[in-house]
Amino acid sequence: VKLLSAARFTHIPGFAFPVRDISMLSMVSKAISNRLINYISTPSGNRRLLLKDFHNIELPGKRDGSHILEHYKSLGDPLMHVVAVRGGTKCGLLFKRCTLLLPTKDRLKYIHKVLSESLIAGWDELECHRVFNFLCELSNLPRKVQTVVSCKPGHVVWQKMIEGPTDEASLKGLADAIKLLYDAEAREWTADDVISLVDELSVVPREWLLENNARLLILSGNNICFTFMASKAVNGRAVELARLVVFLALVCEKDLYCMDWAVQMMQKVCKVFSTAVDRNIFLQGVENTFVHMVMDLVQVVLAGKPAGCFFFPPLSVRTGNHNAEDSTFLNLFHLVNAQASFHKEVLYLTMRGSSSSG
Repeated sequence: VKLLSAARFTHIPGFAFPVRDISMLSMVSKAISNRLINYISTPSGNRRLLLKDFHNIELPGKRDGSHILEHYKSLGDPLMHVVAVRGGTKCGLLFKRCTLLLPTKDRLKYIHKVLSESLIAGWDELECHRVFNFLCELSNLPRKVQTVVSCKPGHVVWQKMIEGPTDEASLKGLADAIKLLYDAEAREWTADDVISLVDELSVVPREWLLENNARLLILSGNNICFTFMASKAVNGRAVELARLVVFLALVCEKDLYCMDWAVQMMQKVCKVFSTAVDRNIFLQGVENTFVHMVMDLVQVVLAGKPAGCFFFPPLSVRTGNHNAEDSTFLNLFHLVNAQASFHKEVLYLTMRGSSSSG
């Protein structure tokens, strides 16, 4: 692995591996993945991976285009289907695995770069229409668009999600829609697709308050909530995950959910971490977040204005929110109660474990 990590793939004659094997190799280490990403962007990588003969449908044995679809489908996920028209399925899987540890927004930027600089550079209008028609046929896009525009929308006031804490009723419709996508019968959506969607919903066009994000996860159900949190644990986002756990506890306190649920969810996530060091960083992050949030709110109360804390963005000051001070006291009350209830459940869990082992 160390040898491969140090290797410069452009020096390997003809890139001596099949594309599918290369995509597996990309998951061996971050170093190899980065090397492959850099290689794909080079002229030799383009020539090796991005087939150029998809316009020539008269080539023997390639009349139905199946070889192209197979090659590019192996280069990833639904994002890669646009790549499929240029050479086959192997390319999509490679791109997906090379960018596995990147956030969705960064993956999209990388794919856009590949598409614009390599695949569709120099295309004329007729070629673009041909690709669009291919994608419509491949993914049944018209039917999906018709379904989206004709169904009853899950109404969410996005501005409300970034200005202050919201309630269960404001998010229930969206949570129900997410659960439908995650359902086993929704075969067109993988678990990764749904988790990526949830991740993007809370940051585009502007980032939600974490309390609203936590409330959406709770309403979306145990499976989605755990999978979302486990994804952060696997991708090394322990600090971000720690903050989310604290807000899950806060929502449980505010909305009268059982606090032992939040503790059990944290316990399950702890098992996802591959090393004790990562797990300890996460647990320490939970404690630090509780402390910092309480101190922030105390400072806000002492200052007499709700600026720059977890619950109120600066906008609430500019809009003349006269109830903000009362809301700050209430949030501090809920947060202290949430911290006490959370640690009480942790103690219960610890004592039960000690009794059973004794």
